[in-house]
Amino acid sequence: MALARENADPSHKDRWICMYPAYINSKKTAVEGRRITKEKGVDNPTVTEIRDVCQAIGLTAVVENKMYTRELNRDPVFRGRVRVQLKKEDGSPVLDQYPTRKALMIHLGELIPKLKSRTQKQGGSDTSGGGSQDKGKKNKRNRKR
Repeated sequence: MALARENADPSHKDRWICMYPAYINSKKTAVEGRRITKEKGVDNPTVTEIRDVCQAIGLTAVVENKMYTRELNRDPVFRGRVRVQLKKEDGSPVLDQYPTRKALMIHLGELIPKLKSRTQKQGGSDTSGGGSQDKGKKNKRNRKR
């Protein structure tokens, strides 16, 4: 009996909401799992970005190594989900500005593009990182032949 009450408790991690990156991915269709409009979504979000934004706004978030069932790409980069505590033990929202999962998803779509990791990636890694990776691939090809 005590176990049943523990699972019914909103502060228990099993009662927290699950957030998969596909829910806010603007490159996905609604059939592929996107739950907000493309305009409010973000391109290819990661679980670490979702967790970082949730923790920055004051929500408790935990990353779990799970796979979204609609995800066709089985690459480890696309793996994971974030559990977020939206409600307190009494059922009231932890933060009043995020009473629902949809409100949180829209806010994540606004904040993730503003992360330092996103703004730095757009600035310099395209020119320096891409060239060195291509050279490594060519060297491997030449060695095999």
